[in-house]
Amino acid sequence: MTTVGQALVAGLAARGVEVVFGIPGVHTIELYRGLSGSGVRHVTARHEQGAAFMADGYARVSGKPGVAFVITGPGLTNALTAMAQARADSIPVLVVSGVNRRDSLGRGLGHLHELPDQAGLVAALCPTFRIDAPQTLDRVLDAAFAALTAGRPGPVHVEVPIDVMALPCPAPAAPQPPPAPALPDMTEAARRLSASTRPVILAGGGARRAGGALLVLAERLDAPVILTTNARGLMHAHPLVVPASASLNAVRALIAGADQVLAVGTELGPTDYDMYGRGGLPDLSGMIRIDRDAGHLDRHPAALTVHADAGAALAALLPMLHQARNEGAARAAAARAAARAELSEPMQAQLALLDVLRDAVPGAIIVGDSTQPVYAGNLYHDHDRPGGWFNAATGYGALGFAPGAAVGAALAAPGTPVICLIGDGGLQFSPGELRTAVDEALPVTFLVWNNAGFREIAENMRDAGIEVIGCAPSPLNMAPFAAACDLPFVRITPDAPALRQALLARGPGPNLIEIRVP
Repeated sequence: MTTVGQALVAGLAARGVEVVFGIPGVHTIELYRGLSGSGVRHVTARHEQGAAFMADGYARVSGKPGVAFVITGPGLTNALTAMAQARADSIPVLVVSGVNRRDSLGRGLGHLHELPDQAGLVAALCPTFRIDAPQTLDRVLDAAFAALTAGRPGPVHVEVPIDVMALPCPAPAAPQPPPAPALPDMTEAARRLSASTRPVILAGGGARRAGGALLVLAERLDAPVILTTNARGLMHAHPLVVPASASLNAVRALIAGADQVLAVGTELGPTDYDMYGRGGLPDLSGMIRIDRDAGHLDRHPAALTVHADAGAALAALLPMLHQARNEGAARAAAARAAARAELSEPMQAQLALLDVLRDAVPGAIIVGDSTQPVYAGNLYHDHDRPGGWFNAATGYGALGFAPGAAVGAALAAPGTPVICLIGDGGLQFSPGELRTAVDEALPVTFLVWNNAGFREIAENMRDAGIEVIGCAPSPLNMAPFAAACDLPFVRITPDAPALRQALLARGPGPNLIEIRVP
């Protein structure tokens, strides 16, 4: 007999799921019956938030939905923070949870892990579906995967009552492929771009997998390309690339000087375009905007909106455009130099370390947390791998993101070196996930920026004339902590030669490097 739990796992496998992150519990053991012999690999996290962060990192690198299994109640509420981060960054993460017996829901009977309305709690954040009976499984899976991949990607929740999980269930039907979206007419966009003499392209996370078309389009238009944080790594070292935040004056000046802006796959959010909250972003009402989420196209004035996937839209534009000469390389070079010069001396030193990190471990995936070098890199860093620079210091801004996401990234790209760049404060949010990297023998280097507290917050308090309170939590003693995690360990000072030597000397498996900041 096949149960609902077994059929659900088979349905996930049929939709291309190869890895599930989770922590088993009494309310999900029927799902684990389904995992046995399914070919789907299970990776055990140390906290449900970490499991969902792992699914997030896996999705960002693989391009496929990441999946987490969590228990009813606290398992799901623990995962909500990670689901909110995935929502902010448009990452497809499927969280499958249990829920209490159908006849108990909403009655307040005091069952284990009971919530007043679990689905209602999640519905405020993302789509949620319930498998109420065996015959609803196929419909729910099709709806969940459509929500994960159609329009703007993001988190989705599926819950299964514990009295349904073990019910007999027919084998799942073949997945229903989503309909191919129609591509809008690109003629007017091509006309506007062809008529421009100072075009500028804004590329966001939605362009992450359209790097080839973006590069050809930029060269055809001779247009500088400004990359948001989630687009970093595209067009590495290209004369037209500007790997700097539009929060910087030099980048804003480049945008203001454009006679046509093309915004591709970017929600134009403040953490990318106004990190300091000072306003003053140039008028973008004359832009051409391409986005796969129709809802987002209505949130900012634009001269022309195109509801389409970035890759498909750019590919359709290319045959309509002729080679232009718009001094794009010179404009981009001036913006790069001026943007980097704007940064403070400490940030310049941190950027130099990021350059060492990139050059010593070429092609690495750098997964960041909210820590000083990551903030600096989000303002300016030219990474060498498309999609290889991402972090939680934009969008939702969840501390503790990086260890779990680094594990997921490493599993999505076997053999690729992964650098988890995290502060000593952020590390204490999710230290247990380092053990998962050890269990899975993953090539993750945990690079801990130890400034003995929340120094970024302390500096903001001082700048605001507020007495610094609560910003000096004692850091972990990294040497015995690394030993407890069975991780090779080295402590260095924040200088380029020491970092380069430590990176080149690291072994093939997980390890921990502490950068002790004076």
